[in-house]
Amino acid sequence: MPSGDNWQSDVLRDLRGGGASQQAAPPTGAWPQQASQQASQQASQQAPQQALSQTPQTPRTPQPPGVPAPPAPAQGAPPAPQAPRAQPPAAAVPGRPQAAPRARAPRTAPDSRPVVDGKLAAAGRAPRRGEPFLTRALRAVRRTVSSSAAREVAETTATAEVLQQPVTTGRQIAVTSIRGGSGKTTVAALLGTTFAHYRQDPVLVVEADPALGSLPLRLGAESLRWTTGDLADLIEPQMTLLDVTGYLVKLPGNAWLLPASQGQVGTMLSTKAYERVMISTRRYFGVTVVDCETMPAEVARTALSAAQARVLTVPATLEGVASTLAVLEWMSGLPRDITTSTVVVICETAPRSGVDLAKATERLEATGARVRVLPYDRHLAAGGTIRPELLAHGTREAATRLAAEVFRLSHRRR
Repeated sequence: MPSGDNWQSDVLRDLRGGGASQQAAPPTGAWPQQASQQASQQASQQAPQQALSQTPQTPRTPQPPGVPAPPAPAQGAPPAPQAPRAQPPAAAVPGRPQAAPRARAPRTAPDSRPVVDGKLAAAGRAPRRGEPFLTRALRAVRRTVSSSAAREVAETTATAEVLQQPVTTGRQIAVTSIRGGSGKTTVAALLGTTFAHYRQDPVLVVEADPALGSLPLRLGAESLRWTTGDLADLIEPQMTLLDVTGYLVKLPGNAWLLPASQGQVGTMLSTKAYERVMISTRRYFGVTVVDCETMPAEVARTALSAAQARVLTVPATLEGVASTLAVLEWMSGLPRDITTSTVVVICETAPRSGVDLAKATERLEATGARVRVLPYDRHLAAGGTIRPELLAHGTREAATRLAAEVFRLSHRRR
Protein backbone atom coordinates (compact mmCIF):
# COMPACT_ATOMS: atom_id res chain seq x y z
CA MET A 1 0.00 0.00 0.00
CA PRO A 2 1.36 3.38 -0.70
CA SER A 3 1.55 5.60 2.24
CA GLY A 4 -0.50 8.78 2.18
CA ASP A 5 2.49 10.91 3.18
CA ASN A 6 4.87 9.93 0.34
CA TRP A 7 2.65 8.46 -2.35
CA GLN A 8 4.75 9.83 -5.26
CA SER A 9 7.88 7.89 -4.20
CA ASP A 10 5.78 4.72 -3.88
CA VAL A 11 4.49 5.09 -7.44
CA LEU A 12 8.02 5.57 -8.80
CA ARG A 13 9.29 2.54 -6.87
CA ASP A 14 6.52 0.40 -8.32
CA LEU A 15 7.36 1.58 -11.82
CA ARG A 16 11.07 0.79 -11.46
CA GLY A 17 10.27 -2.70 -10.17
CA GLY A 18 8.08 -3.49 -13.22
CA GLY A 19 11.09 -3.95 -15.65
CA ALA A 20 12.08 -2.13 -18.82
CA SER A 21 10.16 -4.44 -21.17
CA GLN A 22 6.86 -4.35 -19.17
CA GLN A 23 4.74 -1.24 -18.74
CA ALA A 24 3.23 -1.01 -15.28
CA ALA A 25 -0.40 0.07 -15.09
CA PRO A 26 -1.29 2.76 -12.60
CA PRO A 27 -2.30 1.37 -9.22
CA THR A 28 -5.91 1.04 -8.37
CA GLY A 29 -7.28 4.13 -6.76
CA ALA A 30 -4.50 6.39 -8.17
CA TRP A 31 -5.45 9.96 -9.10
CA PRO A 32 -5.79 10.97 -12.79
CA GLN A 33 -2.92 13.48 -12.37
CA GLN A 34 -0.63 10.67 -11.21
CA ALA A 35 -1.39 8.65 -14.33
CA SER A 36 -0.69 11.59 -16.67
CA GLN A 37 2.64 12.33 -14.97
CA GLN A 38 3.68 8.70 -15.28
CA ALA A 39 2.84 8.66 -19.00
CA SER A 40 4.75 11.88 -19.68
CA GLN A 41 7.87 10.68 -17.84
CA GLN A 42 7.77 7.36 -19.68
CA ALA A 43 7.38 9.10 -23.06
CA SER A 44 10.29 11.42 -22.35
CA GLN A 45 12.56 8.46 -21.62
CA GLN A 46 11.58 6.56 -24.79
CA ALA A 47 11.63 9.51 -27.24
CA PRO A 48 15.42 9.67 -27.85
CA GLN A 49 15.58 5.93 -28.48
CA GLN A 50 12.67 6.04 -30.96
CA ALA A 51 14.22 9.01 -32.78
CA LEU A 52 17.48 7.14 -33.25
CA SER A 53 15.75 4.01 -34.45
CA GLN A 54 13.42 5.85 -36.87
CA THR A 55 16.00 8.14 -38.59
CA PRO A 56 15.17 8.10 -42.34
CA GLN A 57 17.83 6.75 -44.62
CA THR A 58 19.01 9.13 -47.33
CA PRO A 59 18.73 7.51 -50.75
CA ARG A 60 21.96 7.34 -52.63
CA THR A 61 22.22 8.74 -56.11
CA PRO A 62 23.66 6.23 -58.56
CA GLN A 63 27.21 7.22 -59.44
CA PRO A 64 28.95 6.53 -62.74
CA PRO A 65 31.61 3.82 -62.79
CA GLY A 66 34.93 4.82 -61.31
CA VAL A 67 33.51 7.60 -59.13
CA PRO A 68 33.40 6.79 -55.41
CA ALA A 69 30.04 7.22 -53.74
CA PRO A 70 29.76 9.84 -51.00
CA PRO A 71 29.91 8.48 -47.45
CA ALA A 72 26.62 7.71 -45.77
CA PRO A 73 25.62 9.97 -42.89
CA ALA A 74 26.33 8.65 -39.44
CA GLN A 75 23.53 7.05 -37.46
CA GLY A 76 21.66 9.72 -35.53
CA ALA A 77 23.30 12.66 -37.39
CA PRO A 78 21.01 15.51 -38.42
CA PRO A 79 19.92 15.47 -42.07
CA ALA A 80 22.01 17.44 -44.56
CA PRO A 81 20.65 20.88 -45.42
CA GLN A 82 18.70 21.00 -48.66
CA ALA A 83 19.07 23.67 -51.35
CA PRO A 84 16.47 26.42 -51.05
CA ARG A 85 13.51 26.03 -53.31
CA ALA A 86 13.39 28.49 -56.22
CA GLN A 87 10.95 31.29 -55.56
CA PRO A 88 8.58 32.54 -58.25
CA PRO A 89 9.30 35.97 -59.73
CA ALA A 90 8.25 38.99 -57.68
CA ALA A 91 5.56 39.92 -60.15
CA ALA A 92 3.83 36.53 -59.70
CA VAL A 93 3.69 36.62 -55.87
CA PRO A 94 0.49 38.30 -54.70
CA GLY A 95 0.92 40.99 -52.09
CA ARG A 96 4.60 41.58 -52.81
CA PRO A 97 5.47 45.14 -54.03
CA GLN A 98 6.36 45.36 -57.67
CA ALA A 99 9.84 46.41 -58.75
CA ALA A 100 10.35 49.96 -59.97
CA PRO A 101 9.99 50.36 -63.74
CA ARG A 102 13.20 50.58 -65.69
CA ALA A 103 14.24 54.08 -66.64
CA ARG A 104 13.68 55.12 -70.22
CA ALA A 105 16.62 54.94 -72.54
CA PRO A 106 18.17 58.33 -73.33
CA ARG A 107 16.76 60.00 -76.37
CA THR A 108 18.82 59.64 -79.49
CA ALA A 109 20.47 62.90 -80.48
CA PRO A 110 19.27 64.15 -83.86
CA ASP A 111 21.74 64.73 -86.65
CA SER A 112 22.80 68.26 -87.49
CA ARG A 113 21.40 69.62 -90.72
CA PRO A 114 22.53 72.67 -92.65
CA VAL A 115 20.16 75.61 -92.73
CA VAL A 116 20.65 75.97 -96.49
CA ASP A 117 21.79 73.26 -98.87
CA GLY A 118 25.37 73.76 -99.97
CA LYS A 119 24.57 73.83 -103.67
CA LEU A 120 21.68 76.22 -103.11
CA ALA A 121 23.78 78.53 -100.93
CA ALA A 122 26.16 79.05 -103.84
CA ALA A 123 23.29 80.56 -105.82
CA GLY A 124 22.93 83.48 -103.43
CA ARG A 125 24.42 86.82 -104.37
CA ALA A 126 26.58 89.05 -102.23
CA PRO A 127 24.57 91.08 -99.69
CA ARG A 128 23.65 94.65 -100.57
CA ARG A 129 23.86 97.68 -98.39
CA GLY A 130 20.61 99.02 -97.09
CA GLU A 131 21.02 102.47 -98.66
CA PRO A 132 22.95 103.83 -101.66
CA PHE A 133 26.38 105.37 -101.34
CA LEU A 134 25.08 108.87 -102.13
CA THR A 135 22.65 108.79 -99.24
CA ARG A 136 25.37 107.72 -96.82
CA ALA A 137 27.69 110.47 -98.07
CA LEU A 138 25.08 113.21 -97.67
CA ARG A 139 24.28 112.11 -94.14
CA ALA A 140 27.95 112.21 -93.20
CA VAL A 141 28.23 115.76 -94.50
CA ARG A 142 25.16 116.91 -92.57
CA ARG A 143 26.53 115.45 -89.35
CA THR A 144 29.79 117.34 -89.90
CA VAL A 145 28.35 120.82 -90.55
CA SER A 146 25.41 120.70 -88.15
CA SER A 147 24.84 120.01 -84.48
CA SER A 148 22.76 116.90 -85.14
CA ALA A 149 25.62 114.64 -84.10
CA ALA A 150 25.39 115.68 -80.44
CA ARG A 151 21.64 115.21 -80.43
CA GLU A 152 21.99 111.80 -82.04
CA VAL A 153 24.52 110.72 -79.42
CA ALA A 154 22.21 111.87 -76.61
CA GLU A 155 19.27 109.96 -78.05
CA THR A 156 21.36 106.84 -78.51
CA THR A 157 22.58 107.05 -74.92
CA ALA A 158 19.05 107.39 -73.56
CA THR A 159 17.90 104.42 -75.63
CA ALA A 160 20.82 102.32 -74.44
CA GLU A 161 19.98 103.07 -70.80
CA VAL A 162 16.46 101.72 -71.34
CA LEU A 163 17.69 98.56 -73.05
CA GLN A 164 20.26 97.87 -70.34
CA GLN A 165 17.86 97.97 -67.41
CA PRO A 166 18.22 94.93 -65.12
CA VAL A 167 15.36 92.48 -64.82
CA THR A 168 14.29 90.22 -61.94
CA THR A 169 12.54 87.70 -64.19
CA GLY A 170 13.04 87.09 -67.88
CA ARG A 171 11.03 89.30 -70.22
CA GLN A 172 9.23 87.51 -73.05
CA ILE A 173 8.31 89.41 -76.22
CA ALA A 174 6.07 87.73 -78.79
CA VAL A 175 6.15 88.74 -82.46
CA THR A 176 3.27 87.67 -84.69
CA SER A 177 1.22 88.80 -87.66
CA ILE A 178 -2.06 88.29 -89.46
CA ARG A 179 -0.62 86.84 -92.65
CA GLY A 180 2.67 85.71 -94.08
CA GLY A 181 5.06 88.05 -95.84
CA SER A 182 4.48 90.90 -93.41
CA GLY A 183 8.05 91.05 -92.08
CA LYS A 184 7.37 89.09 -88.86
CA THR A 185 10.57 87.03 -88.91
CA THR A 186 12.63 90.05 -89.97
CA VAL A 187 11.38 92.12 -87.03
CA ALA A 188 11.99 89.22 -84.61
CA ALA A 189 15.57 88.87 -85.88
CA LEU A 190 16.17 92.62 -85.58
CA LEU A 191 14.87 92.66 -82.00
CA GLY A 192 17.01 89.68 -80.98
CA THR A 193 20.12 91.22 -82.54
CA THR A 194 19.47 94.59 -80.86
CA PHE A 195 18.93 93.11 -77.40
CA ALA A 196 22.06 90.98 -77.74
CA HIS A 197 24.08 94.08 -78.69
CA TYR A 198 23.01 96.23 -75.73
CA ARG A 199 22.45 93.74 -72.91
CA GLN A 200 25.00 91.84 -70.84
CA ASP A 201 22.78 88.91 -69.83
CA PRO A 202 22.00 86.09 -72.30
CA VAL A 203 19.30 86.69 -74.91
CA LEU A 204 17.23 83.88 -76.41
CA VAL A 205 15.42 83.92 -79.76
CA VAL A 206 12.78 81.18 -80.04
CA GLU A 207 11.21 80.07 -83.28
CA ALA A 208 7.64 78.98 -82.57
CA ASP A 209 6.71 78.79 -86.26
CA PRO A 210 7.72 75.29 -87.45
CA ALA A 211 6.19 75.71 -90.90
CA LEU A 212 9.54 76.12 -92.70
CA GLY A 213 10.39 79.33 -90.86
CA SER A 214 13.33 81.43 -92.04
CA LEU A 215 14.50 82.73 -88.64
CA PRO A 216 17.70 80.59 -88.51
CA LEU A 217 18.69 81.87 -91.94
CA ARG A 218 18.01 85.49 -91.03
CA LEU A 219 20.10 85.17 -87.88
CA GLY A 220 23.06 83.57 -89.66
CA ALA A 221 22.83 80.04 -88.23
CA GLU A 222 24.76 77.46 -90.25
CA SER A 223 23.30 74.19 -88.93
CA LEU A 224 20.40 73.02 -86.78
CA ARG A 225 20.11 70.10 -84.40
CA TRP A 226 17.78 70.35 -81.41
CA THR A 227 14.34 71.91 -81.81
CA THR A 228 11.77 73.42 -79.47
CA GLY A 229 9.89 70.12 -79.26
CA ASP A 230 13.11 68.25 -78.42
CA LEU A 231 14.04 70.66 -75.63
CA ALA A 232 10.57 70.33 -74.10
CA ASP A 233 11.27 66.62 -73.51
CA LEU A 234 14.83 67.14 -72.22
CA ILE A 235 14.84 70.24 -70.03
CA GLU A 236 14.84 69.71 -66.26
CA PRO A 237 14.60 72.21 -63.36
CA GLN A 238 18.06 71.29 -62.03
CA MET A 239 19.81 72.19 -65.31
CA THR A 240 22.29 75.04 -65.39
CA LEU A 241 22.68 77.66 -68.09
CA LEU A 242 25.60 75.69 -69.52
CA ASP A 243 23.44 72.58 -69.77
CA VAL A 244 20.63 74.43 -71.56
CA THR A 245 22.87 76.24 -74.03
CA GLY A 246 24.26 72.88 -75.10
CA TYR A 247 20.97 72.32 -76.94
CA LEU A 248 20.87 75.80 -78.52
CA VAL A 249 22.48 77.42 -81.55
CA LYS A 250 25.12 80.02 -80.68
CA LEU A 251 24.68 83.37 -82.39
CA PRO A 252 27.04 86.33 -82.61
CA GLY A 253 27.28 88.24 -79.36
CA ASN A 254 25.42 87.00 -76.31
CA ALA A 255 22.44 85.54 -78.19
CA TRP A 256 21.18 81.98 -78.63
CA LEU A 257 18.67 80.46 -81.03
CA LEU A 258 16.15 77.68 -80.46
CA PRO A 259 14.72 76.63 -83.85
CA ALA A 260 11.29 75.07 -84.27
CA SER A 261 12.24 72.52 -86.93
CA GLN A 262 15.06 71.32 -89.14
CA GLY A 263 13.43 72.54 -92.30
CA GLN A 264 11.13 69.52 -92.55
CA VAL A 265 7.59 69.78 -93.85
CA GLY A 266 4.91 68.65 -91.38
CA THR A 267 6.77 69.43 -88.15
CA MET A 268 4.30 70.40 -85.42
CA LEU A 269 4.72 72.27 -82.14
CA SER A 270 2.19 71.62 -79.39
CA THR A 271 1.04 74.22 -76.90
CA LYS A 272 2.22 72.11 -73.94
CA ALA A 273 5.72 71.81 -75.39
CA TYR A 274 5.88 75.56 -75.98
CA GLU A 275 4.70 76.38 -72.46
CA ARG A 276 7.19 73.96 -70.89
CA VAL A 277 10.12 75.47 -72.78
CA MET A 278 9.15 79.07 -72.07
CA ILE A 279 8.54 78.50 -68.36
CA SER A 280 11.76 76.55 -67.92
CA THR A 281 14.06 78.97 -69.80
CA ARG A 282 12.75 82.19 -68.28
CA ARG A 283 15.22 82.09 -65.40
CA TYR A 284 18.24 81.69 -67.70
CA PHE A 285 17.71 84.57 -70.16
CA GLY A 286 17.02 88.21 -69.47
CA VAL A 287 15.04 88.71 -72.69
CA THR A 288 13.38 86.14 -74.93
CA VAL A 289 12.06 87.08 -78.37
CA VAL A 290 9.54 84.62 -79.83
CA ASP A 291 8.84 84.39 -83.55
CA CYS A 292 5.26 83.04 -83.42
CA GLU A 293 2.97 81.55 -85.99
CA THR A 294 0.53 83.75 -87.81
CA MET A 295 -2.73 84.32 -86.02
CA PRO A 296 -5.12 82.78 -85.11
CA ALA A 297 -2.95 79.68 -84.54
CA GLU A 298 -3.15 78.12 -81.08
CA VAL A 299 0.54 78.55 -80.23
CA ALA A 300 0.38 82.19 -81.34
CA ARG A 301 -2.57 82.87 -79.04
CA THR A 302 -0.77 81.19 -76.16
CA ALA A 303 2.39 83.20 -76.81
CA LEU A 304 0.51 86.50 -76.95
CA SER A 305 -1.30 85.72 -73.71
CA ALA A 306 1.84 84.73 -71.79
CA ALA A 307 4.22 87.42 -73.08
CA GLN A 308 4.89 90.69 -71.27
CA ALA A 309 4.91 92.66 -74.55
CA ARG A 310 3.72 91.99 -78.08
CA VAL A 311 4.66 93.06 -81.59
CA LEU A 312 2.17 92.79 -84.45
CA THR A 313 3.69 93.25 -87.90
CA VAL A 314 1.67 94.39 -90.87
CA PRO A 315 2.70 95.01 -94.50
CA ALA A 316 2.35 98.55 -95.77
CA THR A 317 -0.66 97.69 -97.93
CA LEU A 318 -4.31 98.62 -97.70
CA GLU A 319 -5.49 95.06 -97.05
CA GLY A 320 -2.79 94.51 -94.46
CA VAL A 321 -3.76 97.60 -92.47
CA ALA A 322 -7.46 96.76 -92.70
CA SER A 323 -6.92 93.21 -91.38
CA THR A 324 -4.73 94.44 -88.54
CA LEU A 325 -7.34 97.03 -87.56
CA ALA A 326 -9.97 94.30 -87.25
CA VAL A 327 -7.66 92.21 -85.06
CA LEU A 328 -6.85 95.16 -82.78
CA GLU A 329 -10.54 95.90 -82.29
CA TRP A 330 -11.09 92.25 -81.38
CA MET A 331 -8.18 92.33 -78.91
CA SER A 332 -9.54 95.44 -77.22
CA GLY A 333 -12.80 93.59 -76.49
CA LEU A 334 -11.14 90.71 -74.65
CA PRO A 335 -11.54 90.39 -70.85
CA ARG A 336 -7.91 91.45 -70.50
CA ASP A 337 -7.13 94.18 -72.99
CA ILE A 338 -3.65 93.57 -74.42
CA THR A 339 -3.65 96.34 -77.01
CA THR A 340 -1.96 98.73 -74.55
CA SER A 341 1.07 96.42 -74.42
CA THR A 342 1.14 95.84 -78.19
CA VAL A 343 3.26 97.66 -80.76
CA VAL A 344 2.16 97.53 -84.40
CA VAL A 345 5.04 97.66 -86.88
CA ILE A 346 4.21 98.73 -90.44
CA CYS A 347 6.89 97.17 -92.63
CA GLU A 348 7.69 98.78 -95.97
CA THR A 349 8.60 95.95 -98.30
CA ALA A 350 8.89 98.18 -101.37
CA PRO A 351 10.46 101.59 -102.01
CA ARG A 352 7.02 103.15 -102.26
CA SER A 353 4.28 101.88 -99.94
CA GLY A 354 0.72 101.43 -101.07
CA VAL A 355 -0.88 103.44 -98.25
CA ASP A 356 -0.47 106.81 -96.60
CA LEU A 357 1.64 105.88 -93.58
CA ALA A 358 0.57 108.91 -91.53
CA LYS A 359 -3.15 108.22 -91.95
CA ALA A 360 -2.69 104.48 -91.38
CA THR A 361 -0.75 105.15 -88.19
CA GLU A 362 -3.43 107.52 -86.87
CA ARG A 363 -6.21 105.01 -87.51
CA LEU A 364 -4.39 102.12 -85.85
CA GLU A 365 -3.39 104.17 -82.81
CA ALA A 366 -7.06 104.91 -82.16
CA THR A 367 -7.40 101.35 -80.83
CA GLY A 368 -4.88 101.99 -78.04
CA ALA A 369 -1.90 100.28 -79.64
CA ARG A 370 1.39 101.98 -80.46
CA VAL A 371 2.45 102.13 -84.10
CA ARG A 372 5.97 102.28 -85.56
CA VAL A 373 7.22 102.18 -89.13
CA LEU A 374 10.13 100.04 -90.35
CA PRO A 375 11.35 101.81 -93.51
CA TYR A 376 12.30 100.06 -96.70
CA ASP A 377 15.80 98.64 -96.62
CA ARG A 378 17.50 97.07 -99.63
CA HIS A 379 19.53 94.76 -97.41
CA LEU A 380 16.40 93.40 -95.67
CA ALA A 381 14.43 93.15 -98.91
CA ALA A 382 17.11 90.96 -100.51
CA GLY A 383 16.64 88.26 -97.84
CA GLY A 384 19.35 86.05 -96.38
CA THR A 385 21.37 86.69 -93.25
CA ILE A 386 20.90 90.10 -91.63
CA ARG A 387 24.21 91.89 -91.18
CA PRO A 388 23.77 94.93 -88.91
CA GLU A 389 26.71 96.81 -90.45
CA LEU A 390 24.97 96.74 -93.85
CA LEU A 391 21.62 98.07 -92.64
CA ALA A 392 20.52 101.56 -93.54
CA HIS A 393 20.94 104.21 -90.86
CA GLY A 394 17.18 104.71 -90.59
CA THR A 395 16.61 100.96 -90.21
CA ARG A 396 19.07 100.69 -87.32
CA GLU A 397 17.47 103.64 -85.56
CA ALA A 398 13.97 102.26 -86.06
CA ALA A 399 14.97 98.82 -84.76
CA THR A 400 16.69 100.27 -81.68
CA ARG A 401 13.74 102.49 -80.79
CA LEU A 402 11.33 99.63 -81.31
CA ALA A 403 13.36 97.38 -79.00
CA ALA A 404 13.49 100.07 -76.31
CA GLU A 405 9.75 100.71 -76.47
CA VAL A 406 8.84 97.03 -76.37
CA PHE A 407 11.23 96.44 -73.48
CA ARG A 408 9.71 99.38 -71.58
CA LEU A 409 6.23 97.95 -72.09
CA SER A 410 7.33 94.56 -70.82
CA HIS A 411 8.11 96.07 -67.39
CA ARG A 412 4.53 97.23 -66.90
CA ARG A 413 3.32 93.66 -66.38
CA ARG A 414 5.10 91.98 -63.51
